[in-house]
Amino acid sequence: MKILIIGGTGLISVSITKDLLDRGEDVTLYNRGKSTLPLDPRAKVIHGDRTDYPAFEAQMREAGLFDVVIDMVGYLPEDGSGVIRSFSGRVGHFIFCSTVDVYRKPAFRYPYTEGEPYGGLNAYSRNKVILEKMLREAESKGAFPLTIIRPAYTYGESRGPVHPAGGSTTFLDRIMKGKPVIIHGDGSSFWVACHRDDVARAFVAAAGQPRTFGRSYHVTGEEWMTWDIYTQRIAEAVGAPEPKIVHIPTDVLMKIDPQRYAVVGENFQFNNLFDNTAARTDLEFRYTIPWKEGVRRMVAWLEANQRLENSDLDPYEDRLIEWWQVQGRGAQPV
Repeated sequence: MKILIIGGTGLISVSITKDLLDRGEDVTLYNRGKSTLPLDPRAKVIHGDRTDYPAFEAQMREAGLFDVVIDMVGYLPEDGSGVIRSFSGRVGHFIFCSTVDVYRKPAFRYPYTEGEPYGGLNAYSRNKVILEKMLREAESKGAFPLTIIRPAYTYGESRGPVHPAGGSTTFLDRIMKGKPVIIHGDGSSFWVACHRDDVARAFVAAAGQPRTFGRSYHVTGEEWMTWDIYTQRIAEAVGAPEPKIVHIPTDVLMKIDPQRYAVVGENFQFNNLFDNTAARTDLEFRYTIPWKEGVRRMVAWLEANQRLENSDLDPYEDRLIEWWQVQGRGAQPV
């Protein structure tokens, strides 16, 4: 098949590209050409900016017809309009990478299934909701068969584990050094993590498959871990001591630094549990890389590439923990 990946250099896209090429597909990547990561030389590349919509549409016309288009970097409603204009009646199958954050949180019931009501917890996820609706409407008008894939937290070797303060690798460094780490609330909300290679295989399995047309799929981790367990398994994976977890209520973290801890208030304080049955049935999705193994891979890559940040140079968390333990309980942050 002739397959176009809009993106192709991101965390999941790299694995999708490799798997499709290994399968013998004719793969073209469309991106800005600014990634510092090496591209698979077997793939063709078109450089351009998808947000320059007239130029993007002209490039897509010039590129010809594709059997499958996989859009990994659709973020704005205008992006949806651009691909609808570019590919209506000109592609055999359109796959859109969305997110599990399109749902309301907390859920009406757990685990989430693909038919749960839309919500959207921030601008990013609300735009994904708009895009899903736009593409479904285009599909209903005969533009193209559409499949939507909704990953949850996806990780890979090129970054550290996500944590309440974001994505810096200082959290990992603190655990490795036996320092205390902050976890929101009482650490009992559930979280999932899935390695990019497992997620990518679902996209590859969906490509060109009529049974996926008109459907949406979760592709998420299947170890349902509380945040405390998630943190403990990181320590176990790297041979660190039992982590010293300091629980600070979500509302306190949000008052202290609403920007730094925004994701806690929007997302992490709620349970993130998803039903993968549809993907396991139609896409033969399998969760093959356990979280501890994934952590070991991350650490090996970060250390080999000197990308593990030194937490000793960032005293913010130490100061916050000291404040909470000495005077913070029941007090207002200053």
